[in-house]
Amino acid sequence: MKKDAIDQILDQWSEERPDLNTASLGVVIRVMTLYRSFSRQATRALEGVDLELWEYDVLSALRRQGEPYSLPATRLARETGLSSGAMTNRIDRLETRGLVRRRPDPEDRRGVNVSLMARGRKLIDKAIQHRLDSAEESLQALNAAQQRQLAQLLRIAVLTAPDDD
Repeated sequence: MKKDAIDQILDQWSEERPDLNTASLGVVIRVMTLYRSFSRQATRALEGVDLELWEYDVLSALRRQGEPYSLPATRLARETGLSSGAMTNRIDRLETRGLVRRRPDPEDRRGVNVSLMARGRKLIDKAIQHRLDSAEESLQALNAAQQRQLAQLLRIAVLTAPDDD
C-alpha cells in the first residue's frame, strides 16, 4: 500500500525512538488531518447556499427536532457543542438574517426557545443536500462496506474516548 505523509512522521519516530509504539498516534493524526480536510470541504459546499458551517450546525440541530423545529437555547448550545455566550451571539446573527426566532420559554422564565423560521427551514433543507454531496465526495475512495466498517470503528472510538469536559 502507498505510504502517506503520516507514515513518514511515524517512520521518523521509529528511527529515533524504536522503543515507541506509534500506531495510535497514526490513527489520531489521520483523524485530525481528515477533520481539517472535511471541514474545508463542508465550508466550500455551503458557500453555494450562503451558509457558514456554524450556521448550518445550528439550523440543522433545529431542523432535526421535527415540528415545531424549536429548542431551548441551552439545549441548542449543548447540541452544537457551544457555550451559552457563544450560542447567544450565533442566535443573534441568525435572527438578524431572519432564519430563527427567539421567544421566552414558557417553562423557564429565564430561558428562551429558539425556533426555525420558514426561511431557515427552506435554507437548511437545501443545505443538507450540499453537505451530503460533500460527504459522499470526501469518501469516494471507500466502497459502501468500507464506509460502514469505518463508521463502526469510529463510533467505538467516539464512545470510548475520554470526556474533554
